[in-house]
Amino acid sequence: MNWYGRSLASAGLAALAGLGFLSAQAQAQAYPTRSITMIVPFAAGGPTDVIARIVTGHMAQTLGQSIIIENVVGAGGTTATTRASKAANDGYTLITGHMGTHAASVPLYPKLAYHPEKDFEPVGLLAGTPILILARKDFPPKDLKEFITYVKANESKVNAAHAGVGSVSNVSCELLNSILGVKPIGVPFNGTGPAMNALVGGQVDYMCDQIVNAVPQINGGTIKAYAVATAERNPSLPNVPTTAEAGLPAFQAQAWNAIFAPKGTPADVVAKLNAAIVKALDDENVRKRLLELGSVIPAAADRTPAALGTLVKNEIAKWTPVLKAVN
Repeated sequence: MNWYGRSLASAGLAALAGLGFLSAQAQAQAYPTRSITMIVPFAAGGPTDVIARIVTGHMAQTLGQSIIIENVVGAGGTTATTRASKAANDGYTLITGHMGTHAASVPLYPKLAYHPEKDFEPVGLLAGTPILILARKDFPPKDLKEFITYVKANESKVNAAHAGVGSVSNVSCELLNSILGVKPIGVPFNGTGPAMNALVGGQVDYMCDQIVNAVPQINGGTIKAYAVATAERNPSLPNVPTTAEAGLPAFQAQAWNAIFAPKGTPADVVAKLNAAIVKALDDENVRKRLLELGSVIPAAADRTPAALGTLVKNEIAKWTPVLKAVN
């Protein structure tokens, strides 16, 4: 081929590349043109599921497309998170992850099939969720001090429910148990919802859980709460003391829920999704529902993709030494 032919070929390739770029731009600008799948890595009815449904319900209105919740259980949320990490990075498959799936999983699973920082694009933080120390309603200890004494004296007999290794309920109670120096019997469930049902039914003794999953049961008297593991009492449960007030200041724990997309999802798509999250968190009805459940709504500066990326990095650094020491 002579120089003229080569020039025409080069020009043709350049034109095709340009068309491809324009097509990608057009797709990003039009996004979304069909329904979006939101993977929730735990059973329906758990705290992550509840928060995801509240926020994505409003996001769907903003985006003009339905957001379909798909609950995928197993392995403390890592089964679903692995699946999400391998999904197409076109913005149509997302995941609502949390402190367990996107931080604690790193030290807990040496052969983890994904890495929270390398395999996901952070989209936006949805809510903070304080941790409570809970027990079945007829568990003998009346307050946290009695609870500590009782569990230490009966550690081979008592059991603690959780939603699988690496879940928030598992990780936070591992921290509690390590502070107390006990190793109770662990009872895993396919989600915090089923674990809570077992606690309400008196089938297990105690658990550590996100406040979102517990407020209705505590107020209804079907379970008891010993303390909330934050510096201040939660407005949704004003009569529940903090761990510091109740005699265990060393136990401080707050989880979080956030939306992530597969790595390589276009920046324009991430920006649209983040804007929909921000709009949802500013909506009066969404805020009311989240606050009634005890959630902590993130400040404006904490809602950006960059802020979520920093949170994930810091949480991995925070939980790695703690959980390696426990293991």
